[in-house]
Amino acid sequence: MTTRRQFVHSAASFGLLSSLSGALHAQGFDAPKIVVGFPAGGTADQASRLVADRIGNGAYAKSPGVVENKAGAGGRIACETVKSARPDGATLLLTPYSMMSIYPHIYSKLSYDPFKDFVPVSIVAMMTHALSVGPLVPASVKTVRDYLAWAKANPDKASYGSPAAGSTPHFLAALLGLNTGVDLKHVPYRGSLPAVADMIGGTLASASTPTGDAVANYKAGKIRILATSGATRSPFAPDVPTYAEQGFPELTADEWFGIYAPARTPETVVANANAAINAALKDKAVVDGLAVSALVARGSTPAEMDKSQKDEHTRWGPIVKRIGFTAES
Repeated sequence: MTTRRQFVHSAASFGLLSSLSGALHAQGFDAPKIVVGFPAGGTADQASRLVADRIGNGAYAKSPGVVENKAGAGGRIACETVKSARPDGATLLLTPYSMMSIYPHIYSKLSYDPFKDFVPVSIVAMMTHALSVGPLVPASVKTVRDYLAWAKANPDKASYGSPAAGSTPHFLAALLGLNTGVDLKHVPYRGSLPAVADMIGGTLASASTPTGDAVANYKAGKIRILATSGATRSPFAPDVPTYAEQGFPELTADEWFGIYAPARTPETVVANANAAINAALKDKAVVDGLAVSALVARGSTPAEMDKSQKDEHTRWGPIVKRIGFTAES
């Protein structure tokens, strides 16, 4: 039987450990890790590195963070990695909302539960998506309707790449084909950049990707952007009309990159991480750096991010059902 002295000693020891744990949390991690589900060089990677570089010297972290690219399976490998990480806030996930709001509708055996295995920390940036064409498509094709006419006349060449099967860019192009009766063949890639490279090389007709993954080659004259998905024109390609302007309002979609922590991460750690991220997003160097990738800095509270994730999940459910795309994990 535990004596009163043993109990007091145990309680004191527990209190000391708790105090030490609290002190460690107060001091912040040496170098927290942000896991990204896409290759280096893409918009997700760039966003994560800009934030990671500026979340040190505060309550959340003592030093800048490091980025780990876990590309593959359409971003799911990164999600699985962070799901299994210790719930102490030292490992975070940066992902588009596709992996959290859309994937539950298409993977019957998804290896993680977006609503139970993660804690929203903060939205980081907003982006639009772009439909681009390369040299395989004649220069006379200048609009979405021009492209659809060409694709209908050339069904053997009418393919489009996307950064992942089941991603928002994939479904925007799939919905375009479905609504117009044009058979557009989908080619999933491990991130946008390989798709853009094949498009420039003339082996892929078009690509539906984040605007930031297309805009540099668009400005260099290597590809043509036919449309962007925002409610208004992208400030990074202001001469390109939106889908809505060209008669396709159902393809209006803005997407965010958000940062998550593993479930059961202490609320104080989440709050510290949120404060560090939102402070970074006010840094002009971060704002300007995100703009290079056609991203608009946009922070949030964890509650706002949680609501947006749930709203997008509800919105995309009937769209995915109508498209009829499913996949097994």
